[in-house]
Amino acid sequence: MFAPAIAGLLLGGSLIIAIGAQNAFILRQGLIRQHVFILCLICAVSDAMLIGLGVAGLGAVISGSDLLIAIVTLGGALFLACYAVLALRRALAPTALTAAKSGAGSLKAAVLTCLAFTFLNPHVYLDTVLLVGGLSGRYQGEARLAFAIGAMSASFLWFFGLGYGARVLEPLFAKPSAWRVLDGLIALVMAALSASLLYRFLTS
Repeated sequence: MFAPAIAGLLLGGSLIIAIGAQNAFILRQGLIRQHVFILCLICAVSDAMLIGLGVAGLGAVISGSDLLIAIVTLGGALFLACYAVLALRRALAPTALTAAKSGAGSLKAAVLTCLAFTFLNPHVYLDTVLLVGGLSGRYQGEARLAFAIGAMSASFLWFFGLGYGARVLEPLFAKPSAWRVLDGLIALVMAALSASLLYRFLTS
């Protein structure tokens, strides 16, 4: 039981620790300390749910539906492109951390954005449902459950660590120039992800 759980933890960690849409969003929310707990919980629970579905066999169903893959791909590309534009606008008119805190966004808007980053990003399905779900097939019974729990644990550890660990960088982001760099990088990441999804759709 221990070995499959560690294998799942390491696999989940290796997939999630990367510069992506979810991570960039959680990092920014952690820096401004807005709705951190609920957003980290949403990301972690969503990952756990998708991993569970993948281990249960949903990965094979999704990979066999060209229409479903096309819808998710185009929807994700459009959303990421829009968020890239918003991040670019923030980069062109940066504010200090204190100013960013004063303009607190609503919980509803933050939750909807977080859900969109989670479920409109095909990479999430690729990592959790297809890859983790597929590799879980190497295990049977309790070992398979332990593998899934290990992978789910990686999501909880990462998102809460990122969300609450971001405040360590707070002194740096007291300067508007730091926000310019962060939002500029976020815009580039979102635009690159959107372009990669469109390219994959057009060449598939």
